[in-house]
Amino acid sequence: SEAGVGTIAVGVAKGRADVILISGYDGGTGAAPRTGVRHAGLPWELGVAETHQALLMNNLRNRVVIETDGKLLTGRDVAIAALLGAEEYGFATGPLIAIGCVMMRVCNLDTCPVGVATQNPKLRARFAGKPEYVENFMRFVAQDLREWMAKIGVKTVDEMIGHVEMLSQKKTTGNRKADTVDLSSLLYQPKICSNDYERYHTENQDHELHKTLDMNTLLMLCAPAVKSGKRISARLAIRNTDRVTGTILSSEIARKYGEAGLAEDTINLEFVGSAGQSFGAFLAPGVTMKLEGDSNDYIGKGLSGGKIIVVPPTDAAFNASENVIIGNVAFYGAISGEAYIRGIAGERFCVRNSGMSAVVEGVGDHGCEYMTGGCVVVLGETGRNFAAGMSGGVAYVYDKNGDFNARVNKALVSVKAPDTSDAEKIKLMLTKHEAATGSDTARAVLDGFDNEIGKFVKVIPVDYEKVVTVMDEERAKGTAYEDAMLIAFENVTGKKVS
Repeated sequence: SEAGVGTIAVGVAKGRADVILISGYDGGTGAAPRTGVRHAGLPWELGVAETHQALLMNNLRNRVVIETDGKLLTGRDVAIAALLGAEEYGFATGPLIAIGCVMMRVCNLDTCPVGVATQNPKLRARFAGKPEYVENFMRFVAQDLREWMAKIGVKTVDEMIGHVEMLSQKKTTGNRKADTVDLSSLLYQPKICSNDYERYHTENQDHELHKTLDMNTLLMLCAPAVKSGKRISARLAIRNTDRVTGTILSSEIARKYGEAGLAEDTINLEFVGSAGQSFGAFLAPGVTMKLEGDSNDYIGKGLSGGKIIVVPPTDAAFNASENVIIGNVAFYGAISGEAYIRGIAGERFCVRNSGMSAVVEGVGDHGCEYMTGGCVVVLGETGRNFAAGMSGGVAYVYDKNGDFNARVNKALVSVKAPDTSDAEKIKLMLTKHEAATGSDTARAVLDGFDNEIGKFVKVIPVDYEKVVTVMDEERAKGTAYEDAMLIAFENVTGKKVS
């Protein structure tokens, strides 16, 4: 919720969003910095009102659902949200308190005293919440809302949505500042709104999924592989209007085989052209997608076990290692799988990666941002602010010019020389990269590897390295995983958990 959010809402509604969520400043995670909690954002009431009005005035309101959240606690809150234009309502703080949260605001420290926000087994044992507590809380909210609806004189929530004429500004006495508050913009009713049909979601949008490459080609082509595990290979053309290619195919695989997916390389798909956004998003295990050309943003978003390879066209006259070949925010939130990119990636490469392995020949600003796991090899230069917020995983950077230290964010990580085991891992990943992409850069490094390994640096979060080291030592002694994790936690934090 902020000034101008209505304009943004109109844009995403035209882009065929189904739900627009307006979040208020008052809610949020207990892991948030105190300055953010106190000073960022605006009340949800302002955002909902502006969004509802903007959508009405652009004849878009009945295409979308407006949802809101941000410390909704009572039926009265829901009633006001409905009257301002929202039709779905999110609750978090209230239900959390119902199951035992005491708002210590240490969600990010793994020290929650009541076992709500922690992976520590001893602290989790203190959790005393039950689903019934949340159920009862929500029943009370619903009952409170019914009472307010009775006062207003409506039978259904739909009858309330967008009827701001049922709201009025409170009158104050003896408060000079309160008397100057003007809520007329908040309570404005666009004249274009002539009936209730326009005030809330009544018209389902056609997302034209039948026109996607998955629906009209890939599902039929890969049906034998999905049904019986038969190996499939194909070569297809792709355009930048072909978005989320491979995602619907992966959903079909996941429905039948779950997280295990198919055997490696069961489905081999080669694409030629320029891929649209989110190429290979959430790609399932057993699917390998090779792109000869270039890709837009969000390639491999949420990668879930699949393999993505990107190479320049065979007739390209440019040097692949010196040109951008995939867009920004590649492999956002990937959890597993592999990627081999013969060329440079845009900004925020592997942001929030939690488990995949990737080789790329250069990245823009903010590489490996918020990474929590996995392994990345950057066989070239990086932009500024590399490893910002990186709390897990490891990155190896080929620092050929020796200037990487000026571009890394050392708030959470250390930069050191790779050891013998690191060198073996780098060599293996580069070998796979060269085999998958035919990379000249990888081949040159491998040919002189004994000399070139000295130009690599290892980027690893300080606390993560301590935890991994202690856990490896304990596991080698035969300690159970949960116990080893607890010992590592106590060792790193210096806090004894009883």
